[in-house]
Amino acid sequence: MIIKSFEVKKAKFSNFKSILLYGLNKGFKEEVIKSYILLGFSGEILRYEEPEVLENKDTILESFLNGSLFGEMKIMIISRSSNKIINFIDDFLERDISGVQIIINSENLDKKSKLRGLFEKDKKLACIPFYEDNNQSLNIFAINFIKGKNIKISQETVNLIVERARGDRGNLNNELQKLEALHLTRKKITQEDIFNLTNLSEDYGIFELVDNYLAKNKIKVSKILNENNFVNDDCILILRTLLNRSKRLLKLKNIQKEKNNIDEVISSYKPSIFWKEKDLVKQQIKNWSEKEIKEKIFQVSNLEILIKKNTPSINLVSDLISNY
Repeated sequence: MIIKSFEVKKAKFSNFKSILLYGLNKGFKEEVIKSYILLGFSGEILRYEEPEVLENKDTILESFLNGSLFGEMKIMIISRSSNKIINFIDDFLERDISGVQIIINSENLDKKSKLRGLFEKDKKLACIPFYEDNNQSLNIFAINFIKGKNIKISQETVNLIVERARGDRGNLNNELQKLEALHLTRKKITQEDIFNLTNLSEDYGIFELVDNYLAKNKIKVSKILNENNFVNDDCILILRTLLNRSKRLLKLKNIQKEKNNIDEVISSYKPSIFWKEKDLVKQQIKNWSEKEIKEKIFQVSNLEILIKKNTPSINLVSDLISNY
């Protein structure tokens, strides 16, 4: 049966033989597993990746059959699952194994998915879709958390926390946990406290710098360099961010070989690109050839090795960012 994400608070998850969680909202899925499915569970928790289960299917099922006679209750969590896991679930249900519940964590599954179809139709199974958060849903999540903890904070500061989370509920939850800890020693929390608490203001400057560099917005890059006091300690983070963004750009260029429409290229990329980044990403795709990106990845990798050898670094990184 289908359980909507907003219904999880009322669901009795212990009633289901197996639960399928699918979608790209990783942070929300982790929250539901930890705060609802595993809440109050005192038995054994087994964690597997899908390939491990497929390679050892019979052994795992036999151990469940043997253990169900004598052992404690078990919950098995299978991560990075796909439609390939359906045969294992079919065998698990056919053998009617007691004392074991299976949680399947999967990314997007289309409507034709046999795995999704099985969990949607069978009343012994639960299926929960997790859609991506936007700033509005994250804002509601943050406000509910803050009200529940009776934390004194302005809406403007809440908006800042949500923005710094960059569309990821997992990031937001981590920052809210920090906020709760700070609240134990502060009656009122300011924006300055948030900047100091999360350290995301500097990270945000680095993300903005790298994204505009790859978009070849030279004026914006120059302004960011002038307004931020980057030091040697920032250099590895700048280079790692540039390397990761360059690799993402290379994958996007490969997708472009199959899809001519640039919006389709961006929308088909996984994990999904945050909506605020899409215009910059379009510029990046248009402004770089595949050959140039590969050369840039090679250049950045070599520079990182050089800097790790304690070579004075901020000037080298500035030169890299200021020139193409």
